[in-house]
Amino acid sequence: MIIAIVGAESTGKTVLSQALADRLAAETGLRCTAVPEWLRLWCEREQRVPSQDEQRAIAQEAWTRIDTAQRANEVVVADTTPLMVAVYSLLLFDDDAVVPFAIDCQRHCAATLLTAVDLTWVADGLFRDGPQVQRPVDEITRRLLGEHGLAYSVVGGVGATRLERAIDAVTPVFARTATPRGGLFTRLQQRDVAQPTWICTKCDAPDCEHALLRRRRGGA
Repeated sequence: MIIAIVGAESTGKTVLSQALADRLAAETGLRCTAVPEWLRLWCEREQRVPSQDEQRAIAQEAWTRIDTAQRANEVVVADTTPLMVAVYSLLLFDDDAVVPFAIDCQRHCAATLLTAVDLTWVADGLFRDGPQVQRPVDEITRRLLGEHGLAYSVVGGVGATRLERAIDAVTPVFARTATPRGGLFTRLQQRDVAQPTWICTKCDAPDCEHALLRRRRGGA
């Protein structure tokens, strides 16, 4: 299965993807790996940002790397997917040509985690645009996911809290699979396996999202 981590720059995607892959491997016994962001690697290699006509090829290579990884592993945690290439194409070039391909790829993901814009922005000295683009990127990402009926979970919090919330978000996905090798899912199954995926349009506070869900269930 593929677990996608998407979101604006400097929201902890890279750290979270590796930490989540390591944690899932330890708690489930499954072969887990993290796939780094190809767009980022491309920029580092070329020492520039891509032009408009290079976006599709970058999106395709990003998915090829994810697909290759899933052939050798049972769980792949993807540090972004072609969806983020589509988002930046819209933001920078007002070009939606990559969107159909990106959405098709996203439908193959078992879970999508959107990193909240709640961390202090940190310059990397390379290709980050600045804190002013975080909200627009976050808004476009949410819009594309929502318009195409793709469920996602917002993952916020600092440090270990962020990882724990990511674990909580993906637990229902694992709960629906067969338990491998005699009970390696015990710790995951002790969590709230009935916890659904939700979308909060007001904020990134999990307490708020849980409260919203409870109100909906109560018919409010």
